[in-house]
Amino acid sequence: MAGQPLSARRRVVTLIAMCVAQGMILLDNTIVNVALPSIQRELDVNPGNLIWVVNAYVLALASLIMVGGTLGDRYGRKRVFVVGLAIFTAMSAACALSTSESALIAARAAQGVGAALVAPLSLSIVADAYPPERRTAAIGIWAAAAGLGFGAGPVVGGILVELFSWSAVFWVNVPIGIVGLILVITGVRESRNPHARRLDLPGAVLIAAGLCVLTFAIVESEHIGWTSPTMIALLTAAGVLLVSFLVVESRVREPMVPLGLFRDSRFTVSCGVYAIMYLALASTFFFVTLFFQNVEGWSALEVGLSWLIMNTPFLIASTLAGRLSVWIGTATCWLGVLLGGLGVLALAFLTPGAGLLAASPGYVLIGAGYGMAVPTISAVAVSALPLEHSGLASGVLNSARQVGTAVGLAALGSVGLAVTRNSWAALSAQLPASAQAGAPDIVQDVSGGQGSVVAQQLGPAAQPLAESAFVDGLHVALLIGGGLMLVAAAFAFIQLRRPAVTVPTGGRAVSAQGTSEGAAS
Repeated sequence: MAGQPLSARRRVVTLIAMCVAQGMILLDNTIVNVALPSIQRELDVNPGNLIWVVNAYVLALASLIMVGGTLGDRYGRKRVFVVGLAIFTAMSAACALSTSESALIAARAAQGVGAALVAPLSLSIVADAYPPERRTAAIGIWAAAAGLGFGAGPVVGGILVELFSWSAVFWVNVPIGIVGLILVITGVRESRNPHARRLDLPGAVLIAAGLCVLTFAIVESEHIGWTSPTMIALLTAAGVLLVSFLVVESRVREPMVPLGLFRDSRFTVSCGVYAIMYLALASTFFFVTLFFQNVEGWSALEVGLSWLIMNTPFLIASTLAGRLSVWIGTATCWLGVLLGGLGVLALAFLTPGAGLLAASPGYVLIGAGYGMAVPTISAVAVSALPLEHSGLASGVLNSARQVGTAVGLAALGSVGLAVTRNSWAALSAQLPASAQAGAPDIVQDVSGGQGSVVAQQLGPAAQPLAESAFVDGLHVALLIGGGLMLVAAAFAFIQLRRPAVTVPTGGRAVSAQGTSEGAAS
């Protein structure tokens, strides 16, 4: 509920505060990737647990982002935003101070809780501060700040790791968060929705628990075994939790995720395609970062700078996506997903000794493809539902992205690690007998692409074999990810060409081109 019009000064302060916070949240999505090899070495993290450094944050964000929006609408957006930003800032410091992998993973999960309270409210606060005639321009600036944070993450992370250490990628959030808190407390007014939905606590608990158990089972599958009683128990528990979530959502009066939203196949396919896109992208970031730093010996800064080849076409394509959708309609969706998938497949053929020139075609295709698809799919998803559900649609779509990132990284990461271990078991037979005896003991180093560490323990002859085994895992994981992207492109081609279908709730559908708010989300 908006109050009296704000002064120009307070509007500007509000916009700056939201840009700072949203840019920081998006920065954290990508800045950690280039620090993973340093974290792996300095904290002695095995590759399976390295996945949790990413997934602990993403799972918390995915599970609670809808809760954050509801809490803000009901109890005050500014109040909940301040709490979330304070948690995020404090937990960033806790991440930086971590001296063990368990402490870092726990702090990352708590950091994700703070992000889940911040992310869904920044756009609502901007919309409340600006009158309709100025709102679109303000949202455009907000979206640009978010994109800048996302794109700058690898470069900023590379510089910080190169000059200081991996902890600097978390320390950087602390001063930014403090500035954001001061701006929010002093310049942002309180607002809320008098018709906000009730908090669906059972639904939130069930979806969070279900996703965590499922992801844990997938990540640990290589150690536990798919047919073991423990694995069967974990998968059964995950299934029960997720089915219980669907049952609760179908019966409560004000569900966290109204299942009726998925009656429109355009919205359902948009969410599915979005999840697959980020499933493939998260796995690509994970494996390619380890490949270039551990196998090729690049510095974190060199890896971060190389991603400019991906980020530049992304920013150009996302800026032109609106015009492209006018010229070729929703073909922008499937064409963007197709190009992104081809980019992932191109990176799937990297081999030891490959330089930047070999990776560049994949980088360009991924950047251009995602730049075309992300804003267009957002607009299509929002346009498929009545206007009054646009905010909820954006929230569900954002959750689909985070779930795809978490579950996809767990699944493809586990597949890649399993292939690497099997390949190493075969290749290590070529080593001298004295070295073969120690080969099983360093499989974790091989799985992380740490060929130089393997050479120190088993001799120089072991390094190329270890690197070859790691690349075998990279090939299979990215081939699967790219293949799924091609399947998603086919679904987008078939399902996202039809005009929007309005669900029978009395509202009106948005135009096929969507809105600035939908594209920004």
